[in-house]
Amino acid sequence: MSYEKGTKTSEDSRTETIHCPQYEDINGFGRLFGGRLMEWIDTAAGVCAIRHSGLVVTTAAVDHLEFKSGAYLGDIVVIVAKVVYVGRSSMDVRVDTYVEDKETGMRRPINRAYLTEVCVDKEGKPIPVPYGLQLTNESEKAEFEIAKKRREAKRNQI
Repeated sequence: MSYEKGTKTSEDSRTETIHCPQYEDINGFGRLFGGRLMEWIDTAAGVCAIRHSGLVVTTAAVDHLEFKSGAYLGDIVVIVAKVVYVGRSSMDVRVDTYVEDKETGMRRPINRAYLTEVCVDKEGKPIPVPYGLQLTNESEKAEFEIAKKRREAKRNQI
């Protein structure tokens, strides 16, 4: 694939957000609403994709959204998004969510999701991603190949 502007690395667009759940974010069981977390994840993925592409994006799909454990009132919730795959008009963004220990700073994973973000023009039609993804290590190469397989599997389901 050729790209007008070259490539970027995952680190170039890495996005980290911090949230502290408030009362309006908590459900009847005293945990963070799953929907609120999904909103935060979607926002982080969108910002990450915009940082990579420099264009307007829209979320096309959410894959493998896995809730591992809950977050609670007053927790420090850290969301880390990074581009793991770039196609013609779309990008796959991996989003990991953690609860950070207030004393030690150690992070405990509570969620992982993959979102597909599509670059769009003013009419909402898909347009090419201007930057490719430069893979800088074996872990990124493996994540890229997994994303390709996930896309192929989705295509075969249709």
